[in-house]
Amino acid sequence: MNEQISRRRFIKQSSLVSACGVLGFAVAREAGQPAAPAHLKTSLNAFSFNKLLNDRIRDRGPGVTLLELLDFAAKCKFEGFDATGYYFPGYPKVPSDAYIKELRQKAADLGLGISGTGVRNNFTTADKEVRATGVQHIKEYVEVAAKLGAPVVRVFADTQMRSMTWETVSKGCTRNEVQEWITAALKECADHAQKFKVKIGVQNHGDFLKTGEELLALVKAVGSDSCGPIVDTGYFKSADPYADMALVAPRAVNWQIKQSPFGEESDVPTDLPKLLRIIRRSGYNGYIPIETLSPKGKEYDPYAVVPVFLKQVREAIAQTA
Repeated sequence: MNEQISRRRFIKQSSLVSACGVLGFAVAREAGQPAAPAHLKTSLNAFSFNKLLNDRIRDRGPGVTLLELLDFAAKCKFEGFDATGYYFPGYPKVPSDAYIKELRQKAADLGLGISGTGVRNNFTTADKEVRATGVQHIKEYVEVAAKLGAPVVRVFADTQMRSMTWETVSKGCTRNEVQEWITAALKECADHAQKFKVKIGVQNHGDFLKTGEELLALVKAVGSDSCGPIVDTGYFKSADPYADMALVAPRAVNWQIKQSPFGEESDVPTDLPKLLRIIRRSGYNGYIPIETLSPKGKEYDPYAVVPVFLKQVREAIAQTA
């Protein structure tokens, strides 16, 4: 019991430190002074257990649930948990208030903060109804995030339709036209998120946002303090993904730390000390969720892989402190 109380107190104190750190960074930058040291907290992204979570949802085997994953996250001493919406009972329907309360309460009892949640959407399609449905879906999950105490809802600007590109789903429209669709949709979502003190996090994860410049251009076009980048460290499609990360980092509202900067099939590991220096120089304070992936044709056990990667991330955090 004392350990649970201590962990709950830690979360409250961490939230205060995080908020003060962001303010301090802004003041220091205005004054031309060095930024205050970043306060970074590790978080487990549920997608690391994608297959096992879907096994349970689709009755393909015992699998695991989000509630059960909280126990694993606490055992590994993560500070946070990203409760990805795909794995809520009945998704894409909104979970019941009772389930939301149960998830939030269990996380709090285990000393875990909810670092965010995420949904599926497609804003590159020429189908206006699909885009409108995506906007409504995000708005609903903004309210779920607020009830969970999650600061951000992760959304996509890239095409999420298997074997299709933004050019094909947009039916020949220009990039500028497609960006106007995405911008309008994200503005509407951000306006709703602002009412609930939640941020819309735009993740680079596909074929429309390949570079840091493209991600920043979209966020700037939205022009809302309630919308910013989620930096997916494994999905920039450029020769130097670290340059993309550094470009976007100062405006980041959240992160997705991956094992390789060149995608899940790459054996080139992320230079974690280099990445953490980028994060620290940006002045970012808050959660840095890690997400391990299952490469095709290779054995993958998240119960073994996640703790190893978490240890590496923690070492990089300590090394760059």
